[in-house]
Amino acid sequence: MDFSEEWKSIWPISSVSTPPLLISSNPSLGPLFFNPSPNTLTPLFSKPSFSSPPHLPPSSLLHNRLHLLRCPNDAVLALFPVGANSDQVGFLLLSVKDSSLDVRADRNGEVFMTTKRLKHRIVQILATPIGYSFSGNSDSVGLVLACTMYAVHWFSVKIDKDDSKPGLIYLGGKVFKSCAVVSACWSPHLSEECLVLLQSGELFLFDLDYCCSNSNFKGNRLKIMWDNADCSEDGKWLGCEFSWHPRILIVARSDAVFLVDLRFDECSVSCLAKIGMPGVGELVHKEPLVSFSIAGSDGFHFTVASKSLLFLYDIRNPLVPLLQWSHSIDKPCYVRVFKLSELRSHSKNDKYEEASESGFCIIMGSFWKCEWRIFCYGSSFQDPKGSTAYEISKFCKSYYAWELPSDLSLLGNECFCGTCLSRKEFLKGALPVWVNWQQKKDIVVGFGILDKDLSALLYEPDSFGGFTLIRLMSSGKLESQRYCSSWDLVKKSEIAHNDFSDFKDYLYSMGDLEYEFIKKFKYFKLDYLYEYFWNADLAKLLIWNMKKPCGGPLQEPFFSVEFRDLILEKLKVCGVTRSSSVSDVFTDISIPTSIHEVAWRRLWSGLPVGLLQWAFSSYSEFLEVLMDRKQVSLEFLIVPDSPQLPPFFLRRPSCRSNKWSHKVQRDDALVGPVLPLPMLSLLQNIHETGRFDLEEANGFSFQEEVSLECKKVMKVASKMAVSESSSELHNDHAVSLDNDREETWIDSQSLKPFYLYDQQPFSIKCSRVDPKQDSGYKDERFATLIFKKRKELVDGARETRTGLEMFDELSSVELKFDAPAMNFKEKELQAYKVLKRQFLKSIRF
Repeated sequence: MDFSEEWKSIWPISSVSTPPLLISSNPSLGPLFFNPSPNTLTPLFSKPSFSSPPHLPPSSLLHNRLHLLRCPNDAVLALFPVGANSDQVGFLLLSVKDSSLDVRADRNGEVFMTTKRLKHRIVQILATPIGYSFSGNSDSVGLVLACTMYAVHWFSVKIDKDDSKPGLIYLGGKVFKSCAVVSACWSPHLSEECLVLLQSGELFLFDLDYCCSNSNFKGNRLKIMWDNADCSEDGKWLGCEFSWHPRILIVARSDAVFLVDLRFDECSVSCLAKIGMPGVGELVHKEPLVSFSIAGSDGFHFTVASKSLLFLYDIRNPLVPLLQWSHSIDKPCYVRVFKLSELRSHSKNDKYEEASESGFCIIMGSFWKCEWRIFCYGSSFQDPKGSTAYEISKFCKSYYAWELPSDLSLLGNECFCGTCLSRKEFLKGALPVWVNWQQKKDIVVGFGILDKDLSALLYEPDSFGGFTLIRLMSSGKLESQRYCSSWDLVKKSEIAHNDFSDFKDYLYSMGDLEYEFIKKFKYFKLDYLYEYFWNADLAKLLIWNMKKPCGGPLQEPFFSVEFRDLILEKLKVCGVTRSSSVSDVFTDISIPTSIHEVAWRRLWSGLPVGLLQWAFSSYSEFLEVLMDRKQVSLEFLIVPDSPQLPPFFLRRPSCRSNKWSHKVQRDDALVGPVLPLPMLSLLQNIHETGRFDLEEANGFSFQEEVSLECKKVMKVASKMAVSESSSELHNDHAVSLDNDREETWIDSQSLKPFYLYDQQPFSIKCSRVDPKQDSGYKDERFATLIFKKRKELVDGARETRTGLEMFDELSSVELKFDAPAMNFKEKELQAYKVLKRQFLKSIRF
């Protein structure tokens, strides 16, 4: 059956047995596997200050951290982030001398780096060569763009003609205060122009010639109406690239890819690809897109990848992919297209030269996961050379996948046999759950492919050609290695197979900062915290530990009546009352309190007295924690004698820690909680239900218990408000300043006693408790505050308020002054009246 080209592309390569657009086992294509040559591994540079920060998160490895800029005189400039926070641009000059790469560093043997600190971590570096004098500097050979989270900075690259010393001159920068930077790119048509995409979808075009001449780096904000482009609100912007024209752009989102035409007065936006398209597209993909790249130098093709598929599109045939592969890469973040002639250069014979010139290779992978694959494609080589079908195929190109995708080892010293793969997985599983295996292994954080003319100066011709890879390692090493094309993929490496140092300790590399203390680290076993946050299996872990046999004799705990009374008294002062009624919790609200905090107070008040005595203690009762056979003191929160802001269980402990000494002794103040509320609530549940089996532990969830308690709090608050008032008052808070009377009050019986305040940015919204609203256990549990209204005055009460208690009328917070009682005289009363008028003008209830 003869399918059309559109229907042929429905079948993903490597996911069906015989996809129509796959050319396999065709000798005319040449070898399409690339293996590292072990004997060509060459260390170029290695310094501890060159290493990546130890706290480098996965989000910082979404972009390639190494960029190569071609320079005159057979040299290339390697650019990368450096510094303790990766906030400086570092660079090294690599030049070919005597068939080897010579590395030019500074006088001290360190990397060159810019004096300009960008104050934020660099997430992307891009460079473009220029063939003219830029901004009056005849030594300029290129431009560099460095992106941080909220800013873009530009540098000019110069090479001194006398001693060939490289340098970066800071040109300027643009800070986007309202939105983060997603991506940026240089124009392949006008080397001084670049495009910046923001998280909001805004696009800025910068002409550096104009920016430098006018010292103005504001850029030109492009007027694009995304509302007419059928964009969903949940989509995330991925990247932007220039197409075949300087004013035609390709912009990608997680749900669609758009072509933006700015050649005319009105901007035109058309859709090139979209997830969940009708017809053919409905069968193609429904997953969100995660990465995007332009394909080739013509500007007509681009690639996008979802979590499981890789697509190749042509802007001249939108909405239908030319090819698609199943890539099997976990969270791919990097994709780039190369001509096959760049990866299969410097060959001994030209038998496969035509296939190399017409073919392309897509390198896609993840720096964090260390997974890389190569996808080859090109025109059909099935027709005999010289035939009519062969000549027509040159003009009407139909792209085919050349062979199935193959693995690419960027490390160059890996063994992919079954034994080594199993050993690596076992080593990963043996690491603590809070340690990422990437921090214990030297991984590739950036790479670049050396130009084929420079590579030809380094190595002898290969049988089928190859390429030279420059890679940047997380340990601070810069290496080069030759990759050769082959008919088969090498699975077993004799050198790497016998190397058992898979996971070294790269966790505590401190960069270029001087570490002044002893490098001795101690670990706390936070398995309970991990199970609570990540696996929600706190009940199982607790029951499992409670069933473990104890090493010594068990002793019944003893608690005195005085200690119990002390706990109850202090908790009552802090707003935690012993009552079975939910409404009693509201009577202790003296400051604006979130619904979540009220629910937690309710849970604390519902704990049995026996558990409360377990939750609090004094320093004299603590046993020292033994670590490495040494005693280490721990610090806890002191329960105050009076209410404080924030509540005592939300404050940070003091910094005494293990600094207690014989001269500075700890006191016997009541401290706690020494056991967190989720643990106490679980113990209460076990005591009340009698469930002590692992199979029954799934029935308890502290999050669900808090959610239920938040709903109870909202329900009781609504009922209390209804019982106080049955009328709806919209401006019951208004006060007229035309009246000389100091207070204008409305009947207190018609007012509800509480306000619910919704914390919204740039607006103040205050509404009465509405029983129809369900503000329970969503984001409103933190954003909604409940507080009492101001005390209403009754006739004759004004004369009794002559002191500091008069301030209670102006605040929703119950004020308690640490001062003796006093009566206001005439001057104090006048100042109070002025303050009250100003307050009533500014209030917006």
